[in-house]
Amino acid sequence: MAILKPFKAVRPTRAIVGLVAARPYQSYTVEERESRMDYNPFSFLHIINPGYKYDQVITGEERYQLVRNRYLEFKEDGVFIQDKKPALYVYKIINRDGEEFNGIIAATSAEDYEKNIIRKHEDTLAKREQTFKTYLKTVGFNAEPVLLTYPDNTSLLEIIKETQKKHAEFEFTMTYRDTHYLWKIDDDATVAKIQNEFKNMKTIYIADGHHRSASSYLLYKDEKEHNAAYDENASYNFFMSYLIPESDLVVHEFNRLVKDLNGLSKEEFLIRLDSSYRIENKGNLTYKPTKTHHFSMYLDGEFYSLYLRKARYKTLTALDDLDAEVLYKTVLKPILGIDNLRDNERISYINGKHEMISIKSSVDSNEFKVGFGMCPATINQIKRIADEGLKMPPKSTYILPKLRSGITIYEF
Repeated sequence: MAILKPFKAVRPTRAIVGLVAARPYQSYTVEERESRMDYNPFSFLHIINPGYKYDQVITGEERYQLVRNRYLEFKEDGVFIQDKKPALYVYKIINRDGEEFNGIIAATSAEDYEKNIIRKHEDTLAKREQTFKTYLKTVGFNAEPVLLTYPDNTSLLEIIKETQKKHAEFEFTMTYRDTHYLWKIDDDATVAKIQNEFKNMKTIYIADGHHRSASSYLLYKDEKEHNAAYDENASYNFFMSYLIPESDLVVHEFNRLVKDLNGLSKEEFLIRLDSSYRIENKGNLTYKPTKTHHFSMYLDGEFYSLYLRKARYKTLTALDDLDAEVLYKTVLKPILGIDNLRDNERISYINGKHEMISIKSSVDSNEFKVGFGMCPATINQIKRIADEGLKMPPKSTYILPKLRSGITIYEF
C-alpha cells in the first residue's frame, strides 16, 4: 500500500518560472553556471550556490545555512509563493527529442521506503547520504523530486488526461528545449481517488534519486528516534516525488571506457576475452548491439562484436542477467582488473544517448584504450533486481525524464 500526500507547494510565479527552474547543479559546466548567474537573478542556482554572491567557495554547514538564507530571500522578494491548500500536481514534460512524460508530483512516505514498498535498485554511499541528510535538515526543503515509477493504471491516466484539459498553472520552455506543464489538483474527491489507486499498489520503484530518497529517509529516522516532539504527521516524514507510469519511463544504457588493458597487449587481451565471448571484427564499421548479452567494443581503431558464451556464464539471480553485471564479471574485473567500479579512476562512463561515435572519439584521442557498448536495461529487469533486494553496478542506467529544481518545492 503506497501512501501519497498532497502538500502546499512553494512555486515560482507564472511569469518567471522558466527563469527560476534549473538543471541539477553538476550538469552545468563552471562557465555555464557563472553565465546563468551573471545574467539571470532568478535562477535557482543562486540558492544552491550561495557563495557566488561573495565570490568565494563556501562548503559544509556554513553553505547549507546560506542556502537556507537565499531561499528565504527568494520568498521575501515574491519570487516564490506558497499554495494556500494542499494539492497534488500533474506534471508533463516534452523533451527536445519529442519524448513525453506525464505524472503526478506528491509527497511520498519515508516509512514506505523503510518497509520496502518504495523499492531501490542502486547502491548508495553512506557518507553522501549523511551529508545530504544534514543539508536537508538545515535548508528545510526538497527542491527536486525523486523520480518514482508505478505500473500503468487506467484510472490514473484518465485523471491525468482530464486534468490536462484545463488551463495549466505553468507552461514554459527551457533553453535546453524541453517544455514543462503543471496543473494543480486540490479538490478533495480527485485527490482521494488518486490516493486510493496508490493504496492498491503493493510496490512502487525508484527510477532516479536514490541518494535523495535515502537521505530523506535518514532525516525521518533521525527525527523519529531523537526528537522528543516527534509528530508522525509532520512533513519530514515524507519527501517530494514525481511518479510516472512505467510505460513513460525511458531507460538508456551507460557505456564503459577504460584507460588501459591492465598490462596486456592487444593480442593477449583478445585471447583472454575469447574464453567468454565469440568475437567478430567489424573493422571501421560502427557497431551497436541490439540484444542483451551482446556487446560492442572499440579497440585500436576497430569495432568488434562480442557474443557471450552463455554455456560458460551462470545466471543465478536477476542481477546476473543484467548486461552491466555481465560485462563486470566477465571482462572488467577478471581481465582488466577493475574491482571497485565506483571509485576506480581507470574507468569512465558515457550515457547511451550519445552515439557509438563518442566511444570511438574518446579512444582515438588516446584518453582511453578500449570502449564497450551495451543494450539498455528494461524496466522489468530493474524491477526484478529491486524485488530480489539486489543492487545494480554504478552507472547501469541513464533514465529519463531528467527533472528540474525549483518548479515545486516541498517544505518540512
